[in-house]
Amino acid sequence: MSSGSDARSAFRSGVRDVLPALPANVPFGVIAGVATVGAGFDPVQAAAFAGMLFAGAAQVAAVELIGERAPLTVVVLTALVVNLRYLMYSASLGAHFRDLSARWKLVVSFFLLDVTYALSVAKFEGPNAPDPTGEGRWYYLGTAVPLWATWVGSSVVGIVFGARVPSSWQLDFAIPLLFMGLLFPALDDAPSYLAGVVAGLLAIVGVGLPFNVGILVAALGGIVAGVLAEGVGAGSEEVREQS
Repeated sequence: MSSGSDARSAFRSGVRDVLPALPANVPFGVIAGVATVGAGFDPVQAAAFAGMLFAGAAQVAAVELIGERAPLTVVVLTALVVNLRYLMYSASLGAHFRDLSARWKLVVSFFLLDVTYALSVAKFEGPNAPDPTGEGRWYYLGTAVPLWATWVGSSVVGIVFGARVPSSWQLDFAIPLLFMGLLFPALDDAPSYLAGVVAGLLAIVGVGLPFNVGILVAALGGIVAGVLAEGVGAGSEEVREQS
């Protein structure tokens, strides 16, 4: 167990480490806030949605589907598919946090993001690693709380702006623009390009399918295509090494 001074020091260390990542979340949060209002949420609902879900791309995808009156099952499955990577994150962090209480595990799971995962794993597996059940959990919280506050704050800015804009402005265009902005930087090799192309084609073919399941099919198809392409590429590389 950590003392109060150790906990405060670890928390401050987490805050310092996460500061460089905060500015990148501001435009994302603003656009997400605008998109949430554009999908028909009132400002209070939109702010609560941002604070309680705290899920980035999955949140925006869910907002889009809710705005289109998609069934709850489709909304939940789509959000789960978008966030599949968190299964790997949680398995990795679970090795460090397995001895925490159930209440702390809930806190850790709520704040699990790409940034909190990357910073915490690097800290826990580096030299002079803190005890995850002591100072380590406070370090994790120090990385997470500023991210959450930045996300909610920037979302509120977008919500206020979106609520003041006439509906004739069609602010829902922000959602596809946001996903395009997330997609293009991630295309850096053949499997990622193939996954993007397959998902895009399936999304086009799936337009008009009942319950908006075309989005879910496109996401799953893109994931499968990317995984298969990586497997083929790894196999080819192994054959070249052996020859």
